[in-house]
Amino acid sequence: MVDLVVQKTLTSAARVFSLDIAVRSDSRRVVLYGPSGAGKSLAMRAIAGLMTPDRGRIVLNGRTLFNHADGVNLSTQERRVGYLFQDYALFNYLTVAQNIGFGLKRGWFNPPRRLNGQHDARVQQWIDTFELDAVAANYPTQISGGQRQRVALARALIAEPSMLLLDEPFAALDPALRTRMRSELSALQRRLDVPMLMITHDPADVEIFGDHVFELRDGRVVADAVRTPEAAPLSPHPHLTAVANRLA
Repeated sequence: MVDLVVQKTLTSAARVFSLDIAVRSDSRRVVLYGPSGAGKSLAMRAIAGLMTPDRGRIVLNGRTLFNHADGVNLSTQERRVGYLFQDYALFNYLTVAQNIGFGLKRGWFNPPRRLNGQHDARVQQWIDTFELDAVAANYPTQISGGQRQRVALARALIAEPSMLLLDEPFAALDPALRTRMRSELSALQRRLDVPMLMITHDPADVEIFGDHVFELRDGRVVADAVRTPEAAPLSPHPHLTAVANRLA
């Protein structure tokens, strides 16, 4: 499902950072786990087409999104991935329904306040799925953190992406809401059966979503583990041992 080989060097006044990773997995829930600055977000941006690698390839579900050697580099829109940003990136000047409908629009034209026809039916479907009907006419500043996450998920899923990318999806939530939203997202993903790739620094996310976990440190994959009854870590590493034990 995921075949990711990415090499990228970034140079700033403060430091030179080199990302050099290979991530291959057939799991429908893949987690890139590691501390801040490990290269997780950079890898996800490469998948989404928001960053162009220096070398490598990106293949999702057998479809090539990027291949440096062959000169393939699909645009963000052509990649058909849903991206849930850490801060949700909702438009505060659009209602909940408009934010969800934005996922159906080509280009940067805002959907009308009152949607119509087929688009309206699709938006309503996701409003119902995420139980947002009571706040559909509200603006993001008028709803709770959990509701904002549901809106962002609905916007990402309405376009029927081939994969859902999640950037630290629970980091902005308080601990109690975090637990509830993990459970909601886990149930939703299993029901929709959409492949997902999550980046996180939180072992609790790994425990729930980590069917295949890759640990990143300093721009490298230092360990990975698969959630099967008999599996041990494929590459033993002290930082991943506790996580791997929970997956086994």
